Amino acid sequence: LDLEDMSRMILTTQGPDEVFANYQLTLHISKADDDKVGVFYIQRKKEQIYYKHILGSGKISYHVKRNLGQVQTVFYVEGLKFPDIDFSGIVTFHASLLEPVPETSIFTDTLVFRVAPWIMTPNTLQPVSVYVCSVDDNKDFVEHIRKLATKAGCKLIICPEEENCEDRWIQDEMEFGYTQAPHKTFPVVFDSPRNRGLKDFPFKEILGPDFGYVKREQSSDESDTTLDAFGNLEVISPPVTVKSKEYPLGLMTGGHRNIDFLKSQVVQSPIELYTDWLLVGHVDEMLSFVPAPDRKGFRLLLASPRACFKLLKEKEKEGHGKAKMNRKPCSISEIIADFLLRQYNDKCQKYIDWNRKTLKEELGLAEKDIIEIPQLFHSSEKLLDNSISEVLKAPAEAYFPDMVNMIVLGKHLGIPK
Repeated sequence: LDLEDMSRMILTTQGPDEVFANYQLTLHISKADDDKVGVFYIQRKKEQIYYKHILGSGKISYHVKRNLGQVQTVFYVEGLKFPDIDFSGIVTFHASLLEPVPETSIFTDTLVFRVAPWIMTPNTLQPVSVYVCSVDDNKDFVEHIRKLATKAGCKLIICPEEENCEDRWIQDEMEFGYTQAPHKTFPVVFDSPRNRGLKDFPFKEILGPDFGYVKREQSSDESDTTLDAFGNLEVISPPVTVKSKEYPLGLMTGGHRNIDFLKSQVVQSPIELYTDWLLVGHVDEMLSFVPAPDRKGFRLLLASPRACFKLLKEKEKEGHGKAKMNRKPCSISEIIADFLLRQYNDKCQKYIDWNRKTLKEELGLAEKDIIEIPQLFHSSEKLLDNSISEVLKAPAEAYFPDMVNMIVLGKHLGIPK
């Protein structure tokens, strides 16, 4: 046990020793709090010291043994569960003085603890480490990430194939944050409920003496969907002030799954964005935050079909209409002339603009705080197999590598191409 990670709870008892000899002093919690807290007491036998587990995990009461003349008894408390939709984070302890027969309380004092919340860190903070998965076909990618991490002064941690089980999407598996009590701050990894090849990695490789771990399991009526993955919790605004109200820890941005857990932490208000129009449904396909030296200290990057078509038309006017797009056989002029593609991206732009309005209101942003990044999307359904209306209704995929879906390492950006 690491007592420095725990909170001290001091029981003070003053009065004649005869009172405590004739009455029983009991420390107790409710059955509802049994799985949310653990309490330990230091006991000494001869020259040995050991920590006795007295409350929590099946134990709801403990008879306190008080020595003659003893005034204070020190206990050590650890939280076992973060606040959630079914748990406010409040744990109540009672100390009762009981008549022995029948066991009746003649006095009770109460102490309330709040479990420190899980706090997510913004991707504009200076990074310490970068995690990447190595699989059969991504050696070049890993090497590019290695060079980027070196430039940014970060430690690179590679999860090998035998540990990732060919699951490369480590950003969807876990999210880093921290918890902070008055006496202690330490990092905590939040493990997503996606439960694929990387499902054991956060617990086995990151959890440690000075690194916490939390996982929110799916309820029995929930299925495994990409909305549970943390690409849908990948971004958080830096600290902002909105309408004179300060958010020193920033505001979260995410899709509608995991919102209950995030709201329950209280200290960071989540902004719910509409991502159902995307096939994978992750906010990091549509936006990102990067550091900036002025204004609010950051810029919001938004994927923009509108900006992309404008750029393509400019290039066509400059005589580059026959140039082929990266990874696509189509030329710039052919893309501009594709009416169905244009219709589809007009729909995508409408959804992005909805989210843009929400972000401006919730984060107090002006237009100067937003940068439109040229991006096109295409339907996940093909016209050969479907009607035009079905193609237009189908969720979106990136037409070419999505530039806003980047890794931000301080002033260094890893941008897909």
